[in-house]
Amino acid sequence: MSLYSQNTAIVVNKQSLRISAPTHSSQFTHYFSVASNSKNDSQRRDALSFLISHVSSLPANNQLPLPTSVLLPKLLPLILDGSGSVRTQLLKLFRLFPKNDIAERIENSLLYIRAGMTHLSLDIRKDALAFLEWLLEVAEEEVVGCAGGWFKVLKCFMSIMGWAATTETSKWTFAIKATFPKAGKAYPYQLLVFSKFLKAGLIESEHVTRLAELRRSERLNQSISIFPVVDSHFNMIPTVSNAYAHLNLFGKPRDEEGEAYCDRKARQRVFNNYFLLDIQTGVKTARKDGGEIGRAAAALDEVLRKGMIDYIDSE
Repeated sequence: MSLYSQNTAIVVNKQSLRISAPTHSSQFTHYFSVASNSKNDSQRRDALSFLISHVSSLPANNQLPLPTSVLLPKLLPLILDGSGSVRTQLLKLFRLFPKNDIAERIENSLLYIRAGMTHLSLDIRKDALAFLEWLLEVAEEEVVGCAGGWFKVLKCFMSIMGWAATTETSKWTFAIKATFPKAGKAYPYQLLVFSKFLKAGLIESEHVTRLAELRRSERLNQSISIFPVVDSHFNMIPTVSNAYAHLNLFGKPRDEEGEAYCDRKARQRVFNNYFLLDIQTGVKTARKDGGEIGRAAAALDEVLRKGMIDYIDSE
């Protein structure tokens, strides 16, 4: 009896052996490429986990291995990723990025967030609201003041909650609940984020309020010193550039959806003309549900009251 053994060989076309380990910067670049390009869910998730651990371990005020201007364009599409764990890790990573860098690229971020808010998947829609909530924490003034940041996001909220009057009938209905029965579970969270968004756009922050009070007191002191010309500040040179932009005297026809509404009065005007009545109807209906939905609707109603209490329709 004879035994025969057959040798097997593993052939490696190219092999490189190095004494030194790869640098942290090269590892970061590698895992960033995996996170943004891999077609495997677990690989994208694990790569994002490595990026999170690497960024969180950096000393304070240290720069990232790659600039945010390079990272964000590649990572933002993951807001629409089909894997929930990938989206969760992505939000954790974004929270570690410098706030100033995020504020400078709000428009690109909102582009993917709006796409997520109107996605067919309920989970992606809910996570998109979490990304919007994070943006409001980082740079709320930039979110509501950038091009399309006010009108288009409001339209997305109206869409996901079904808060729009139909043209065929005067009755107002929860269209989204009828189409997506599970959407009712996410409804309180939608109301919560919507309240934060409206608060950022319609209610001035404490810092802005203090500055306005300081300016008013300065004008009052100036008026007293030159009595009886007490309204002299109305005849002075405007303190802002293009003070009469709202008249659009020489501009092209307006694209109201894509326009940037940088001041509160402009946002109030658009909100009053296109959204206020439907939202008031929706809030009234939601408050009747009671429970968590009713409490969230009551908070939203309070934001509406404070945000529009001083609005005067000049049209």
